[in-house]
Parts: sequence; C-alpha cells; structure tokens
Amino acid sequence: MLVRHGETQWSRTGRHTGWTDVPLTGHGRDEARALAPLLRAHRIGAAFVSPLERARETAELIGVREARTDADLREWDYGGYEGVTTAEIQQERPDWFLFTDGVEPGPPEHPGESPEQVGRRADRMLARADAALGGTGGSVLLVGHGHFLRVLTARRLGLPAAAGALFQLATGTMSRLSTEHGRPVIAGWNVSPGP
Repeated sequence: MLVRHGETQWSRTGRHTGWTDVPLTGHGRDEARALAPLLRAHRIGAAFVSPLERARETAELIGVREARTDADLREWDYGGYEGVTTAEIQQERPDWFLFTDGVEPGPPEHPGESPEQVGRRADRMLARADAALGGTGGSVLLVGHGHFLRVLTARRLGLPAAAGALFQLATGTMSRLSTEHGRPVIAGWNVSPGP
C-alpha cells in the first residue's frame, strides 16, 4: 500500500519539493486524517516512512506509529530545480519533462538524480518491502512522496523509471499494488474518502 503525504504549500503551488522539509498545510493534515478509516480496513504487517517531516506527520495522522524510517523513500532529489515549478523550468527549456530529462545539477549535498537513479532507489525499497512482507500476514505500507511513489509503481510493474509519468498521484491519497495470477497489478489508485 502506498500513501502520498498530505498537501504542503509547495505541492499546492507546484514547486518541486525534494529535500526541502516543507510542513503540511492544515488541509494536508485533514487529508491525512481522512485516510485513517481507509487504512483500518487493511492489516498492516510492516510500515516504512520517508525521513521528511511531511511524510512522518502523515504517517502519524493516519495512525501509523511504528513505521521504520527509510532514506530510500525520500522524494526525488531535484538538484538545481528544487523549489522551481515546471512552468518556470519550461520558460528556458520548453520541452523539458522530469521523467525523461531529469534535473539540472544542484549543490554538492543535493546534486540531483536522474530517473534511473530514482528507479534504483525504488528497486531497493521494493526489495525491503518484499522482505518485510514475508511472514507478516498483512500489507506493507509505504508513506512517501509523489514522484518517487510513481517511479516505484512503474518499477513494481516491470516498467522503466520514466513510466512513472503515467501515474498521476494526488496528495493525501492511498494506492494499492497487488498481484493477479502471479503478476503485479494496480489494485487501487488515488483512493481517498471523497468530499
């Protein structure tokens, strides 16, 4: 199961938010709280959460208190595009697309990641989730970020990291990855309790 954190000021305005630890808005907290009943319908055998506060607070608000923090669940490192919107980037690079073009280099501590690098992190996270799933008798919950969870979904389905572009993911939603006839499938996407 995947949960994207609730709304932040930057997600509301479309700013690329990788390592900047922007807090949830009041609406984002409400989105997270509203997911709690949906999650109670599932037995969670193991939970992992991004180290960023917006994801950790979302996990707490949905009632997950014992999630393991995992750095591989952090959002895409946007490098030089941190805090910049797609529209602003496309003023200088009209054909730019994150999932195929990656990002401009950033400072040494946040140099940016290519789609393939994000895909490798997603593969590591999936391997840990699979290992945690063994013997739990429940679902594995991952609480993280939009672009990263989209890449993770693509990788689970056997697609290249760039195929994450196919899966729009709203804030404060739950999605389910499962199997059918032994093959990975999307069992639910962008699920929310509604208005």
